[in-house]
Amino acid sequence: MSRTAVPSERLSAMSDEDLRTLLLIRHFETALLDLFAAGELHGTVHTCLGQEYVPVALRPLLRDDHVLSNHRGHGHYLARYDDPAGLLAEILGREGAVCDGVGGSQHIHRDRFLSTGVQGESLPVGCGIALHTRRRGRSELVVGYIGDGTWGEGAVYEALNMAALWRLPLLVVVENNGIAQSTPTGAQMAGGVTGRAAAFGIPYEHIDGIDINAARRRLAEPVARVRAGEGPLIVEFATHRLGPHSKGDDTRPPEVVEEARRHDWYRLYPAVAPEQFRRLDGEQRALVAELVREVMARPPARWTGAPTGGTA
Repeated sequence: MSRTAVPSERLSAMSDEDLRTLLLIRHFETALLDLFAAGELHGTVHTCLGQEYVPVALRPLLRDDHVLSNHRGHGHYLARYDDPAGLLAEILGREGAVCDGVGGSQHIHRDRFLSTGVQGESLPVGCGIALHTRRRGRSELVVGYIGDGTWGEGAVYEALNMAALWRLPLLVVVENNGIAQSTPTGAQMAGGVTGRAAAFGIPYEHIDGIDINAARRRLAEPVARVRAGEGPLIVEFATHRLGPHSKGDDTRPPEVVEEARRHDWYRLYPAVAPEQFRRLDGEQRALVAELVREVMARPPARWTGAPTGGTA
């Protein structure tokens, strides 16, 4: 496999903006698990605990680009938009929901952001968007987030074939957390991502660290080449999933989970900038707690997008 055993533990000091976003995502996701445990959140929810740094690292490299997310996409949304209230209201089905409460946790649409719970199906859509933007002479990228388990979907290979043949501005971000739902990646995926990229002649970058500044420096030039029209790029982040696949159903042995937590940026960063971490961690923890109280007090969401005529 092209995933290293563990992400690098080297961390550099972050800006307040970056750390604030990381902490917002962390406390937002933790709050969702608490709400589910309390019986206040219905349906499923997949958190990105431990993987928050991926969309935060990519954020300044993306302009007004299209983002196609997946079932584990809350962090992707929060790194793109300063709208935790709209997302929480959507997940809880409350007034002010970004999609009127009909999308829930996995199916979010806003401006140039779309998430879907159907694994791999966003990449063919991404190819269509990328082809459209290129024909219009625009310099936009299409960013498609997938996981290591998504390589079992045929749509991924069809999309990569089109993207490579047509040199589409498609950036495929692979968040490889080493486990596909409850199956270790090595038990269900032969070979690795790097070989798959090579098979299509698509450039490939591997990020095995959790330092967002290092990731940005590494990816700035390759992403710029995609934007300049040189074709698609696959970027694989070696990550760890700290939480369960969804809700409270973690089936991994405790020692596996604890090993993942040893490489958690949230545990490691206080040694880099203790005062900054203490200040912003308290700020974002309080912000999310107040947000939960405020959104929970709202009335149920009402769908405003119902068709006004025609037949079913």
